[in-house]
Amino acid sequence: MSLGTAYNSADKMRKEGNALRQSFARNCYYMLYLFMIGLFVGILIVNIGHDTWIEDSGLMGTDMLKKLGHATLDCGRLFGYILKHRLFTLCLLGLLATTMFGISAICVYICYLGLTAGCLLSVSVIRYGIRGLILMMAGIFPQGILLVPGYVALFIWAAGVNRVLYSRETYVDSLERYSRQFYLKKGMQMLGIVTVVIIGCLLESYVNPQVLHLALKIF
Repeated sequence: MSLGTAYNSADKMRKEGNALRQSFARNCYYMLYLFMIGLFVGILIVNIGHDTWIEDSGLMGTDMLKKLGHATLDCGRLFGYILKHRLFTLCLLGLLATTMFGISAICVYICYLGLTAGCLLSVSVIRYGIRGLILMMAGIFPQGILLVPGYVALFIWAAGVNRVLYSRETYVDSLERYSRQFYLKKGMQMLGIVTVVIIGCLLESYVNPQVLHLALKIF
């Protein structure tokens, strides 16, 4: 291999690496932006419909928290329920990523997560102030340590698959979408994401109820 060929190859690899890092950062930025939009809309909805969400609703009310604090959970059944819904989401978004509507579906789901978080956070803080914020933090600990990165990885994975299958940009190799290596790589990545989510579900089912029970003692 000549010196010029080696230099061109190294330069090409450097450019491809920079493109991948920029694409990753851009995807993370877009996901955060969409989540914040959903969060803001959720907060706005609760504040506009204050009577419906706070006064006329039992959501996050004292009776609800008392029942939750005295409830005896079957962790095995809870794990099965949570795992079924998490894996359904993974499979659905994974399949949608292979269609032309994949990116739109991902964007809608991220906004939905932000909307849900905004509504629950607003109701909890309006009812209980700083205690409500502590309750929300306890509700996502410790599974959030794994589930949040797992879902971020899922969204990036789905966006990457959709881009390779449908993008016409020049940096995308037209042969990559037909290569066995591409599907093997994406399959292994999805297996890693599934593993992280399953471990997160275990934490959510067996550890989080104990954390939540401790947090409920301040109410």
